[in-house]
Amino acid sequence: MSTGVVQVLAALAFAAAAAGLAVRLRLGIGREIVWAAGRAVLQLAVVGAVIAAVFRFPALSAVFLAAMASAAALTSGSRLRGLPHPRRTALLAIAPPALAATGLLILVGAFQATPRAIVPTAGILLGGAMAATSLTGRRMLEALHDELDAIETRLALGDDVRGALAPVVRRAVVTGLVPAIDQTRSVGIVTLPGTFVGLVLGGASPATAARTQLVVLLALLLVELLAALLVSVAISRAVTAPGERVVVPERDDARGTPAR
Repeated sequence: MSTGVVQVLAALAFAAAAAGLAVRLRLGIGREIVWAAGRAVLQLAVVGAVIAAVFRFPALSAVFLAAMASAAALTSGSRLRGLPHPRRTALLAIAPPALAATGLLILVGAFQATPRAIVPTAGILLGGAMAATSLTGRRMLEALHDELDAIETRLALGDDVRGALAPVVRRAVVTGLVPAIDQTRSVGIVTLPGTFVGLVLGGASPATAARTQLVVLLALLLVELLAALLVSVAISRAVTAPGERVVVPERDDARGTPAR
């Protein structure tokens, strides 16, 4: 049996085990795990062919980056249910910091201005921004519901909406940055991130792989922080009503996620 077949079978077995365990524990996410795994299989099969075309025709890079940003917005937007235009909110939090950081890295010469450098770099940064947006947005929406009494108390004591929401915003942003901070602190000790592993497997020296990974990893810290701040500002504006009031989206299910 070829290595490729073994890899695919192993991956499917892990996904099946995760879904089975989720069902066994009645977590309510068994179908979501199966759906995510199925999408990953299809998407990676398609993206391999698409990236091959992008490498042959560099003009397609912009289209591919736009597609990645849109997909990230769709994913994070599903975590911001209850807000008006959640996908647009997610897109405006994810795309600007990630694409600006990619452009800056290319501009200063950290990476070459080729599709082989631009597409993976932008993809990593978009993925990080997406994660920060989802975590920050979800945490903030939950906190707005759970801490509404405290928020209204601060408003009654004379705080404006921005001041009343400040503690909620700070905690949500910190939550959104926890994975990035933990990954950065543990890199090389607990984890070997994908950029490093991919470069080494591709034949690059460990030193080159380490330098490249460092640039991407530390860029992610700023990108994810900016994404978290942008989504928190967007949510703060969305829940602010005339007369210095806060209107919190309703929850729509037993898990406590906001309503669509």
